[in-house]
Amino acid sequence: MRIFAKVMPRKLKQKYEENAKYARLRDAERAIGFFVFNGLILALIIGFIFSRFFSLVFSALMFVLMFFFIEVFFYYSLALRADNVSKKIEEVLPDALQLMASNLRAGMITERALLLSGREEFGLLKEEIDRIGREIATGKSIAAALKEMSYRFKSEKMKKAVQLINSGLASGGEISSLLEQIAINMRDQEFVDKKVRSSVLMYVIFIFIAVGFGAPALFALSSYLIEVLATQLAQVELPKATATQLPLTLTTISVTPQFITMYLMLILTTTSILGSLILGLISKGEEKAGVKYIPFLLALSFAIFFIVRSVIKNAFSGILGFS
Repeated sequence: MRIFAKVMPRKLKQKYEENAKYARLRDAERAIGFFVFNGLILALIIGFIFSRFFSLVFSALMFVLMFFFIEVFFYYSLALRADNVSKKIEEVLPDALQLMASNLRAGMITERALLLSGREEFGLLKEEIDRIGREIATGKSIAAALKEMSYRFKSEKMKKAVQLINSGLASGGEISSLLEQIAINMRDQEFVDKKVRSSVLMYVIFIFIAVGFGAPALFALSSYLIEVLATQLAQVELPKATATQLPLTLTTISVTPQFITMYLMLILTTTSILGSLILGLISKGEEKAGVKYIPFLLALSFAIFFIVRSVIKNAFSGILGFS
């Protein structure tokens, strides 16, 4: 896997390694090679499928595009995993700060109050607190250890909280009151975020229905209509004398139904990707949060498209005499 990791450009590889560090992956280079290898395999499979129906040039183009999109999907999946790790820390951080403040009020020194604030239910945060304890035991200052811990997570909330704590330690202020206020502010901010997400739920539902159900159904109806018109107009034959007297002319449609179907599938793919990004932006505040919806919306859109098209074709084929 490390051999495949060397294929990736250096700058992009650095971003992968940074997200892998935040996502707590032990071997970032091996993970990168795994992403590249699986991207090549999936792109080859898709390119081979297209080569059965289209030209070799078009299949090669689809291979390159699919490999690019698969790697982008893997990248944002890794970034989402890093964000999930940070969110788990942010959820338990106010409780840890509150517990540390209680230990300080009980008369403990700052270092011991920090070490005793770690609980098993805090998960990864407890591991970081234990790590800070080992670093302090080897002579590192608590401010430096806290600062290094904040940079091991992709969390701006933690970085700001650590900055405030270090400022309080440097100024010699009442740390317990500062910790309690930080915990209260973090809980209030989380409450506001949940309230905002609940208020935009209707927009999320509307976009999901429009992208996942409305657009595929309308495209299925239009594709069948074009196919019927193309077939029926091809069978219409007007006498030359009558045709010259009419103010309009009837000609066959030059666009094939297969081209229309491929064009609509491309539109559905684009709509599903953009719709997923919009869902992530509205619900979570970040476009990359919607990457996890892309496979589901793509599968749902194509399923609705072909199901509706099949239902319409079976329902009207007998009436129109068209199959």
